[in-house]
Amino acid sequence: MVQPPLPTPGQRVSGIAFPSQYVLPEQPGASAPADVHDAHRQTQFVLGADLRLFAEGMALQLRILNDSSHARYRTHAYAAVVGTWGRAYAALADACLLITRGSYASVPNLVRSVCELVAAEYQVKHEEMGEYVGWLLEHLRPDEEHKALDVGLGHYFAGTTLAADDQLRLVYRASSDLGRPNFGATLLEVAPESNNLRLAYTFGDASFHVAWAEIEFGWLLRLCERQLAVAVHMHDVLNITPETHAAYAAYAARVDELLGNPGRARIAEVESDGFKRWLIHNVRRQPSGAPKKVLL
Repeated sequence: MVQPPLPTPGQRVSGIAFPSQYVLPEQPGASAPADVHDAHRQTQFVLGADLRLFAEGMALQLRILNDSSHARYRTHAYAAVVGTWGRAYAALADACLLITRGSYASVPNLVRSVCELVAAEYQVKHEEMGEYVGWLLEHLRPDEEHKALDVGLGHYFAGTTLAADDQLRLVYRASSDLGRPNFGATLLEVAPESNNLRLAYTFGDASFHVAWAEIEFGWLLRLCERQLAVAVHMHDVLNITPETHAAYAAYAARVDELLGNPGRARIAEVESDGFKRWLIHNVRRQPSGAPKKVLL
């Protein structure tokens, strides 16, 4: 690739620190409520395959970063990609922790953010590197009026990529609708036992719910796969070996297989009376419960 012009003569990209390994969330502390302990225990037991596959995806991300840590990869394109990637990685780790703690209602907004960050990595690198360089050219300098360092917000939204990637778009739209204060989404997240005869809202509940755990881990696994797909196709920015590419392909196949299980809770887009709506399959609190469908 052609190195973009440097905003400041001699400006360099420093080495980027990253974790040496990814570790799944540990057991809650002794002071945690009983329902949080139970959510952690049941998640380990019921969704062990999800946890293991998620950990592998996070570890493969770190492997790519480690392989690409040599000084010769430290271009401005590398900085643009890895800066956003680091935010996505942290949000994925945080979302995993929340799921294992039974804090399902907090996850959709993190997931939506990851979708936007992954899309931004791809679109900046492949289509709009000039946007990043243009921001650098105008900022990171003193602002005399406010006696401050002018960083500049650098507005950016990768709407084209979110619209073009079918898998990313589905997760983005579902998590966006479930993360906003929509009435039905709120009821389903904090009052899942409600019906037309009784509203059963909770407050701060962390009880295990297998359907929410399956849906949200499904999002995390898909986003891990999408993040890796973006990374392994940046041969001119990252050190992507044939072995790494093969590892990604094997990982993607395993994600597809796990998420393709028909007995798993999942969200599908359907059309009803001319409107696009969400049909949630296999909704149940416990694995032994009778599955049902919910239309949002």
